[in-house]
Amino acid sequence: MKSLQIAATGMAAQQLRVDVISNNIANMSTAAYRPRTAEFSDLMYQQYLTPGTITSQVGTIVPAGIQLGTGVKPSTVSMEITQGSLRPTGSELDIAIDGTGFLEITLPSGESAYTRDGKLNRSSDGQIVSKDGFPLTDSITIPEDARSISISGDGEVVAYFESETAGQSIGNISLVRFVNEKGLEAMGDNMFRETEASGSPNRLVPATEGVGIIRQRYLEDSGVDVVQEISELIEAQRGYELNSKVITAADEMLAATTRVR
Repeated sequence: MKSLQIAATGMAAQQLRVDVISNNIANMSTAAYRPRTAEFSDLMYQQYLTPGTITSQVGTIVPAGIQLGTGVKPSTVSMEITQGSLRPTGSELDIAIDGTGFLEITLPSGESAYTRDGKLNRSSDGQIVSKDGFPLTDSITIPEDARSISISGDGEVVAYFESETAGQSIGNISLVRFVNEKGLEAMGDNMFRETEASGSPNRLVPATEGVGIIRQRYLEDSGVDVVQEISELIEAQRGYELNSKVITAADEMLAATTRVR
């Protein structure tokens, strides 16, 4: 009886689904978080009678056959490409990306990382850095005597000084885009690393080629839909219970078999 093993794969699959849902709900307040979805595929089949098998000398073939599945397995946990809502913050270094682009930052190792978390800060030497202190690859430094800055939709950063009416451009924030965003490797701390699956980053000027517009004084909220996650949690819980009932039924059948004399 294979139903015990088959139901066990079903329970393991639903457990993984709950793990993914719980991570989504845990990140319901994480800036620019994109929810993940667990996807599954059926395991290999045992071919007792293959469809199309010839069963007579006159060429009669089996129309359907007998193929017994052996359960389910996880296939992917993919990132949903969704745009979170934009929340006004009032901070001049907060930016949100209204589109598909990513900010590029430079890690201490010299490696590039990519994020949509626009909670930026000013370092002790005036550089614009991420919330973890990593500088933007665009290397923009705010002068010490600047009284304020503005960031336009196309990424231009302009500093304003006490003694001047007009502002002075001090750099441009660029965005990068990937052919396959789902192929990015999550690093934690709202950062991603490029992989062969994601393709190479394509650096673009904001507000061009659909990469997205930069919105100053806004942050992107998490893309988690809590109501949808709870609905899926209930469904996963029911799926787990159903698989456990299959195990119970199989156990009772085996017990009945042992009582046969």
